[in-house]
Amino acid sequence: MGLCKLVDAILLLFFLVVAVVAPLMDSQTCLPVQLFPDFLVDLKSWYAREYGDYLIVEKPDFFVGLVWLELLLQWPLCIANLYAILTRKSWLSTTCLIYGVSTSTSMIAILGELMGSGKASGKLLTLYSPFLGFAILAVLRGLVPNGGRSRTPTSMNAAGAKMARKKKA
Repeated sequence: MGLCKLVDAILLLFFLVVAVVAPLMDSQTCLPVQLFPDFLVDLKSWYAREYGDYLIVEKPDFFVGLVWLELLLQWPLCIANLYAILTRKSWLSTTCLIYGVSTSTSMIAILGELMGSGKASGKLLTLYSPFLGFAILAVLRGLVPNGGRSRTPTSMNAAGAKMARKKKA
């Protein structure tokens, strides 16, 4: 139970970062730059120069598609996961699993490109790699039902029988 709370705390911080970065920074990859304030455009340009992020500069089609996936599917799931962690919703496992599988799939494609192209610096790989780790952590969290409290079919049947007895009384 304590480990699950630690994982939830780590994922909470990760989801907070993604909730802010996706609409403000990542969306600049696929939306017109005129939609963003100059300081955000300058920040994105500085980042691309500082880390040598050629994906941000060159905007290959597969990368733009993955950013759209992030904005349309992963970002809303990120917001849902934040809400579920903070309010202890029972569906957190499901949304974490969906988010983690989608994000890990995207990150494997991006990391494959970065490593296979020979263009990426170690600094850039070090920046992208943790996102795969967090995605895998989200998948693992998604495989743990209801915050670590597993319900076996026997315990569910016992709970159902107990409720039926109460209804009869």
